[in-house]
Amino acid sequence: MPNHLASETSPYLRQHADNPVDWYPWSERALTLAREQDKPILLSIGYSTCHWCHVMAHESFEDAVTAALINRDFIAIKVDREERPDLDQIYQNAHYLLTGRGGGWPLTLFLAPDQTPFFAGTYFPLAARYNLPGFKDVLTRVAQAYRERRQDIGRQNAELVQSLAAAAPAPQAGVEIGPAPLAGALAQLRRSYDAAFGGFSGAPKFPRPGEIAFCLRRYAAEGDEQALSMALSTLRHIADGGIYDQLGGGFCRYSVDDRWLIPHFEKMLYDNGALLELYADAWRIEHDERFRAVAEQTVAWLAREMRHPDGGFYSALDADSEHEEGKFYVWTPQEAAAALDADEYAVLSRHYGLDLPANFEGRHWHFYVAQPLDRVAQALGLELAEARRLLAGARAKLLARRDRRVRPGRDEKILAGWNALAIKGLARAGSAFGREDWIDLAQQAADFLRAELWRGGRLRASWKDGRADLGAYLDDHAFLLDALVELMQARFRGEDLAFAGELAEALLARFEDGAQGGFFFTAHDHEALIYRPKSGIDNATPAGNAVAAFALQRLGHLLGETRYLAAAERALALFYPQFAAQPGGFMAFLAALEEYLQPPRIVVLRGPAGQVADWRRALAAEYRPATMVLALPNELARLPASLAQPASPAVNAWLCRGVECLPAIADLDALRRSID
Repeated sequence: MPNHLASETSPYLRQHADNPVDWYPWSERALTLAREQDKPILLSIGYSTCHWCHVMAHESFEDAVTAALINRDFIAIKVDREERPDLDQIYQNAHYLLTGRGGGWPLTLFLAPDQTPFFAGTYFPLAARYNLPGFKDVLTRVAQAYRERRQDIGRQNAELVQSLAAAAPAPQAGVEIGPAPLAGALAQLRRSYDAAFGGFSGAPKFPRPGEIAFCLRRYAAEGDEQALSMALSTLRHIADGGIYDQLGGGFCRYSVDDRWLIPHFEKMLYDNGALLELYADAWRIEHDERFRAVAEQTVAWLAREMRHPDGGFYSALDADSEHEEGKFYVWTPQEAAAALDADEYAVLSRHYGLDLPANFEGRHWHFYVAQPLDRVAQALGLELAEARRLLAGARAKLLARRDRRVRPGRDEKILAGWNALAIKGLARAGSAFGREDWIDLAQQAADFLRAELWRGGRLRASWKDGRADLGAYLDDHAFLLDALVELMQARFRGEDLAFAGELAEALLARFEDGAQGGFFFTAHDHEALIYRPKSGIDNATPAGNAVAAFALQRLGHLLGETRYLAAAERALALFYPQFAAQPGGFMAFLAALEEYLQPPRIVVLRGPAGQVADWRRALAAEYRPATMVLALPNELARLPASLAQPASPAVNAWLCRGVECLPAIADLDALRRSID
């Protein structure tokens, strides 16, 4: 019989709608049933492109015997972590407190009817293996413990709730905000840097865009060549590895090895937005055509495979197709040779490692740059231009052949925060490379969010099939505000400035902790949960508190709005003791700290539209992360007072920092000298 998930917007929940488990979505109805029947809650948190979520579903949730145990002893609740990051954040932290280990997905918890967890794990196999107990045994033992050890569970739950609440930062008197965490973070990155293969950890290896961006900013601020080298080397290794889709563009979530060769094959929107921004910035510093190619191919992938016809971007692509991880992406030499002519295959096979032993599960080849193309050309006696032509033709043929395969599943919900990261990446890359079509994509996505997810003055977190029911979280507001500030620099529109102002006001009114500073993850009128998170640590995406502080500072300086600057300062002061002690986990806050200590330079360009656009493009091709450039043609008549410089027959620039502005500058080279 069907459970209660068929009408949900989440593709992940719908995947479980036909399970024999009597699943409920997280809802008052399910929580009330747990209280009325005095049953513990089985809470299962995952997402649609999660490989081990699929494995546990096939093994346990589709098994009639296991489902009968669940239905008899528990109220079963299924949660999409992408739609409900509030619940995921709370219960990942609870998992750590209960087990002493980091969590992940699937996240499996058993809660008392008051929502407090008393037993936690991640993936459980159906029968005991991998040094893990079998899930049926876990169900039986947990149900027995709930019946027989209620007092012990109650005491543990009370301690857990206290521990969760104690993790929130508390204001400290006499905090002096200074630059020391910047040096501390760079020293940590130097110690953890992998000089052989790039990156800042061993396997499994995640791109960690915040750390790369921090290194680029340190180079811009202090000329630190080692910081630049770490960033550029990491980006090159990622681009040459299998974590990057060499045929279709776009990045997978992480590499299972330390050389970036074999990925976990799911592709997430948030990774690709952040990495697109980084490759654009790297190209601004060092005009490496490899960086340009990666950006072009990634944008092409976003537009081809991830874009809703009306402009928003879908969430993710699954790692699996036909129940096999990576099947869509991997090849055999015979398959590739059959699709190519001999010259094309000769180049492609050497470049991507088809002439080497299989690198995926012992029988398939996953492409990575095994030999640089110039070396391949030399070995084959070809001019480099001819090798490039043959490789391009081979890639196009194999991509067309691959597109006829059974495709991985696509999660087609549109998330406000993840779209914001893509908008920022597209706007930044469009500016860097002078690609107005990429800026078009960014604006169309922003317009989609404003039309579909901004309703009645309130932002929604997720949209699918015309429905946007869930209230947005801190990250959604902060990321979108930050994206709009970036988008206005790529191409100024008054409606984007107005929308940014509305989001900033919503952040202050609905999320700020007026008593202690900083921002709660959930709005003031959100449903009551076992505690209310307020965190500054970066995870797979940057910390919402940090991005809110960064974006509010930038908008505050643009508009001369001291309330925004004060809110950002309160957040920095609250979290400063944490990131001063351990800066490595707070890269997004370090960006906000940099611009708190040295306010960004603001360049306002005024003049005829064509001239203003030319100046903007010239400045945008150069890496100045602490400078904002707004091109305001004479045709824009209605501007806020802080930006309302006079129209002029030739382009003029006004350069401001904080409350100080220089006289108008009419020469582009003179402007560059003044900025630098």
